[in-house]
Amino acid sequence: MAGSALGHAEVPPWIEPMLAKPDRGRLPSGPEWTYEYKLDGYRACMQVAPDGTTVLTSRNGIIFTNEFPSLSGVLAPALEGRSAVLDGEIVVYNDAGQIDFGALQERRGRYRRHAKLTRGGTPFEDVDVRFLAFDLLRLGDESLLDAPYDERRAQLERLPMPDPYRVAVVPAFTFDALAADRITPEKLLDRVTRAGHEGLIAKLRTSTYVPGQRPDSWMKHPLTQTQEVIVCGWRPGQNRLAGTLGGLLLGAHHPDTGALQYIGDVGTGFSESSRRDLQARLEPLERPTHPFAETPPRDDVRRARWVEPVLVGEVVYRQFTRGAGRLRHTAWRGLREDKAPQGVIAPTSQLAMSTPQPAESSTPTVRSPGNKVVVQAGARRLTLSNLDKLMYPATGFTKSAVIRYYTLIAPALLPHVAGRPITTIRFPDGVEGQRFFREERATRRTRLATHRPPAQQWVTRQWRRDRVSAVRRTGRAGLGCEPRRAGTSCTTVDGRRQWATADA
Repeated sequence: MAGSALGHAEVPPWIEPMLAKPDRGRLPSGPEWTYEYKLDGYRACMQVAPDGTTVLTSRNGIIFTNEFPSLSGVLAPALEGRSAVLDGEIVVYNDAGQIDFGALQERRGRYRRHAKLTRGGTPFEDVDVRFLAFDLLRLGDESLLDAPYDERRAQLERLPMPDPYRVAVVPAFTFDALAADRITPEKLLDRVTRAGHEGLIAKLRTSTYVPGQRPDSWMKHPLTQTQEVIVCGWRPGQNRLAGTLGGLLLGAHHPDTGALQYIGDVGTGFSESSRRDLQARLEPLERPTHPFAETPPRDDVRRARWVEPVLVGEVVYRQFTRGAGRLRHTAWRGLREDKAPQGVIAPTSQLAMSTPQPAESSTPTVRSPGNKVVVQAGARRLTLSNLDKLMYPATGFTKSAVIRYYTLIAPALLPHVAGRPITTIRFPDGVEGQRFFREERATRRTRLATHRPPAQQWVTRQWRRDRVSAVRRTGRAGLGCEPRRAGTSCTTVDGRRQWATADA
């Protein structure tokens, strides 16, 4: 799609964007780092000529100036006759004041229909967009690619923003500035979460700008897990979705071999209009066979209609499984016209970034057969299994991450629970699955009762007397449960009580 200023001789050339590398769940920390919001929009390079003529180029080199006519010339008053190249993102805000990628995608769909009907002859007017700049790559005749981040950032912040509704600079927070306000990077992340942003980007303050590369000097820490995918096929809908698109079959390139591999499907997150639009885009691309290097399992691709792997989309997911390499619990976010299929790389398993670490007093971890880990905790030898089981789907925390958390806080937690009866809520299938309440009672062997203060012993005896009176009066045991004898415990499962000895 050609912009109106494509042939303008004085417009600076496009600079391929520098990319951020995933931090694998560990947000960088230290005075050498600066933190910026991770934005949820379209990456764009803004190229401005001395006369204000503006070209907008996407991440993969596609000029899409005509799609955002309100941004044309927006920075001309600030540049005072100089040319410039800025790196940033184009975003749309919802009614709550949050950046809304879905609204941006819907806007693009309306633009495509408008361009098809008018053949580009009429300017496109729609919901307002905003260009959020986070780097300055060129100013006048000077290239800033070799300048350190701090210098580029300082020059960017000195540029006045003529219209803050259409263009602004992304806020940045140095580690030292946060520390002066008694804020850690983790606390900043909490604020980002509450504000509805996508995450943080940590940037090394001494780093230069490396076009087209993904170095360790830019690290991204997303709050939600998103993945770029290649649309490799689709599955017709059934029942109420009969006659429309039911789901998509997804692929990505293997990070080591580069081969196109099947990574799962997605069947949720579509609106009725997006199902129709996607089906219309995919039907002309159909091919007789799958495009993958290896044939996917037959059960996974029943009723599949294969297409040429040329469209890139984005999904939200909770987990990428080991072994088979499949995205789980996916939801569709939309097509990414700004990204090329050859740049879509399959994710790696989260287990590698969250393997539980033993306490300082423990012996080294030992791998055992069956994908288990054996750790030594004091005098006890524990076998940990199913470490990649997803326990907190909203954040992506696995069982191994939860184990590591409790290992780290054990020195502070254990003194408070030692010698006390404990009621435990168990979530075998994660916090969104079925829950079980388990009450552990004292045994003579552990002599927990001897640790209770006299007041607590009186409250316990009084509670038992009131409990017996209530049962005699109503004939019902109520919601709670009282152990029938010392050394037993009670588990409540879906309102039904189950008894077992504590030693079992």
